[in-house]
Amino acid sequence: MQQTRAAQGNDPHGKAGSRGDDLRNHGADCTDHGHERDVGDDARNQSDQHESHDHALPVHRLGRADLVAEGVDVRAELGTGALACYTRAGDNWIFYEIDQSIVDVASNPAYFTYKPLCAPQAKVVLGDARLTITDAPSGAYDLIVVDAFSSDAIPIHLLTREAMAAYLSKLAPHGMIVMHISNRHLELASIVAGIASANGLETLINSQQDEQEDSAHYLYTSTVTAVARAPEDFGALKEANSGWEPLAPDPKQWVWTDDYSNVVGAMIRHLRE
Repeated sequence: MQQTRAAQGNDPHGKAGSRGDDLRNHGADCTDHGHERDVGDDARNQSDQHESHDHALPVHRLGRADLVAEGVDVRAELGTGALACYTRAGDNWIFYEIDQSIVDVASNPAYFTYKPLCAPQAKVVLGDARLTITDAPSGAYDLIVVDAFSSDAIPIHLLTREAMAAYLSKLAPHGMIVMHISNRHLELASIVAGIASANGLETLINSQQDEQEDSAHYLYTSTVTAVARAPEDFGALKEANSGWEPLAPDPKQWVWTDDYSNVVGAMIRHLRE
């Protein structure tokens, strides 16, 4: 089976080995760390959790792919667009992508069919995710997915106390912030726990250490964190045997801010794992 892979430098954006209509039906053969399935489960959890509300609220995603609750507006960074194939009827998608070349590739079905088949009408907006989220109404989103940390050079401005405060200001009651933080060189989970705690938030982590890696099919163990205002907002994620565990901040570790970060420390922690 022919596969298409997309990457910028050392940052894997994903691969395609099946057509988007298959992904829509099975939600399986996705990309790089296989994390789209994890984020997809998170979003479906949010969808189920909010089905009883009088109205659905939209989702903002910062990163490469995403999924949302039923009948909502979606704001997402594009990448290859794999998780667009988890969308449900009535969703309104807006993708955010800082690189026009990625937009061109993801929108061309000769390379990737995810967006063309699963969300062909979705709007794509060029721009930096942290800047564009400031334009959203307060409390507008049920789910915010941040997925931009797999490269050797991470966008630190998306992983600070102030960035988390910005996400929180756009998060609806009982909403959740999901961050895909798999990285070959940096330990980022404790940073998420720190910036979350600094904003009065709780953190869960799922490291999938029991998942079999398969580099030939672009499947690697992934690390995903979920952040919410209260434990009950995690829904099914907090249940026993869900694979998600509470993650407390390290009191010895300084919280990353727009004025302070410690990449060397993150590298050292990764080497010690």
